[in-house]
Amino acid sequence: QVQLVESGGGLVQAGGSLRLSCAASGRTFSSYTAGWFRQAPGKEREFVGAAAVSWSGGITYYADSVKGRFTISRDNAKNTVYLEMNSLKPEDTAVYYCAADRSPSSWKDAISYAYWGQGTQVTVSS
Repeated sequence: QVQLVESGGGLVQAGGSLRLSCAASGRTFSSYTAGWFRQAPGKEREFVGAAAVSWSGGITYYADSVKGRFTISRDNAKNTVYLEMNSLKPEDTAVYYCAADRSPSSWKDAISYAYWGQGTQVTVSS
């Protein structure tokens, strides 16, 4: 049982930065894969990025649309995962969700994640 709560959303100008937080409770999820997704009105939920822990260390994977601009990090002591967003564009506007799963069958498919937060709105103005 894992409960996730996102925070840090808001309004930012194009070119600006924003950091989202996803705090987990219920049990530690340091060994879980953590994913970030976003959904704009009228569109399907879109994969943003994911982070996992392996035998050799952390692993991250990003969608091409955000690669080089967004960074996922984790603070396992706080059971928190972060999404640092830089060089924001109006097309980044969406509700952002964090998700977690013990062992997702696919890192980039929303259906693979068992636990979800409620989402936080990010609006980027031009």
